[in-house]
Amino acid sequence: MSLSSHLEELKKKHTALSDAVEVAQRAPGSSDFEIAELKKQKLRLKEEITRLSAG
Repeated sequence: MSLSSHLEELKKKHTALSDAVEVAQRAPGSSDFEIAELKKQKLRLKEEITRLSAG
């Protein structure tokens, strides 16, 4: 897999997590822990995207 296709895949996952966070925040049954975990995953992906883009 090339770097650009890997970055695109990471960006797609980041967008999907963003959507999941929004849905979880609107859902009355979502726990704060679940939302925090989604946000942590999203942040890790963002850091990986930034690291690969800069390198």
